Amino acid sequence: MFHHLVSHNADLARLVDAGYAVGFDVGFLIIRDIPYLDQRLDLRIGALVSKLIDVDGEHVRQDDHQVFFAGSLPHGLDGRPIANLGGGPITIALGPGCADVVVERSFSNKPLSGAFADFFEKMDSYVTLISGPATNRFPETTPYTCRQVEEMPGDSVFKFQDTLTSRAEIADLSNRLRDDIIAIVGAGGTGSYILDFLARTPVREIRLYDADEFHVHNAFRSPGALDPEDLGRPKAEVCEKRYASFRRNVKGVVRMLDADDLDQLADVTFAFVCVDKGHARGEVHDVLLTQGIPFIDVGMGLRRRDGMLAGMLRTTAYLPDGAEQTRAAGWVPLADDPDDEYKTSIQTAELNALNASIAVIRYKQFRGFYVDEAPWANHLFCVSDCLAASESVHGED
Repeated sequence: MFHHLVSHNADLARLVDAGYAVGFDVGFLIIRDIPYLDQRLDLRIGALVSKLIDVDGEHVRQDDHQVFFAGSLPHGLDGRPIANLGGGPITIALGPGCADVVVERSFSNKPLSGAFADFFEKMDSYVTLISGPATNRFPETTPYTCRQVEEMPGDSVFKFQDTLTSRAEIADLSNRLRDDIIAIVGAGGTGSYILDFLARTPVREIRLYDADEFHVHNAFRSPGALDPEDLGRPKAEVCEKRYASFRRNVKGVVRMLDADDLDQLADVTFAFVCVDKGHARGEVHDVLLTQGIPFIDVGMGLRRRDGMLAGMLRTTAYLPDGAEQTRAAGWVPLADDPDDEYKTSIQTAELNALNASIAVIRYKQFRGFYVDEAPWANHLFCVSDCLAASESVHGED
C-alpha cells in the first residue's frame, strides 16, 4: 500500500520527503512520531490520523479538514491546552497493523481559506500547531524522524522505504536486478564505488572479496566518511559494516577470489573484477569463465605527461554471448605494468567513481534496466579530452 499510494499522490510523497513517519491503514493516512507537551509540560509522542477517500484505485483525496489524534490533549508552553484545535474525545478502530496507534480525540482547525489544498498542507499545519511548543521546549526533538513505519516486503534487502523508485514508477525495472547475487573482486577505489552503487539496487546479495587492510589512502578514493576505528581492519569487513545500517546481504570475504572458492560461486549470477595486478586479474578471469559467470573487468592506466596525469579508463564486459571472444581480443592486460602511476597517485576518486559508473551502467544494460542499442564489450574513456570509444566483439564501434 505504501509504495502504491506514495508513487501516485504527490502530496503524500511530499510528506515522506519532508521526513514524516508516514504510514497507512485501510482508509486512513497515519503520521507517527509527533511530539507534544502534556499538562505538566512533559514531552509526549503521539500520532495524527486522517481519512483517505479513494478516487480511482490509485489516487486519494481528503474527506474534510479534520484529523484524529492518538495521544492526550496537547498543551502550550503556558500549560494551557492549545487553542483552536476544537474537536473532542473519540475512538476509531484501526487495523491490527496499527495497534500502536490508539486514537483518543479529534481535532478541527479549518484554515482561513476554508479548505486545505492537499494532505501535505493539512498534516503539516496540524503538526506545526501540536508540535511547536514541544520542539521549542525540547529542541532535540523533531517530528521529522524519517522512520520506516510499515514493514518492507519480507524479501526486501533494504531497511528503508525506497520511495523515489516508487515515485518514478520504475519499480518494474529495478525488480529485474533483485535476483542477482553479485561478486565484487577487489575493494579498492573503483571496487568500493561499484559496491556503493550496487548497494542502492535491490540485488539479493553482494559478496566482496579482498584480502588487504583498510588504510588512510583508501579513504581518499572511496565513498563514505573515514572512521578511524576502521584503519588496519580488513577492507572487506569495513565495507560490510559501512552498509549494514542501510541494507542486508552485503558480505565481506577476507581473501582474494581463486579456484578454492568455486563452491561459493555456485549461485553467483554476475561479477565485477576490480584488481590492479595483471597476474591476479588473469587468475580471477579463469575462475569466472570456468564457472560461466558473466562479469565486467575495470581498469585504469595513468601516466604523467607535461607534469600532469593523462591516461585511460577501461571497462570490459565478458557477457554470455561473447565472453571467449572478449578474452581473445586482448583488451585486458593480464601482466603487471611497473610504470603505472596509479599506484602512487591516489587522489583519483573522481576517476574511480566514473569507472565504476560505466561498469554499473553496462551491467544494468545487460539486465534490461537501461536501453542497450549498441552492445559493447570494451569501453575506453580518455582523461585528457574526455572522449570515449567502445567496441563490440564483432568489431563494431
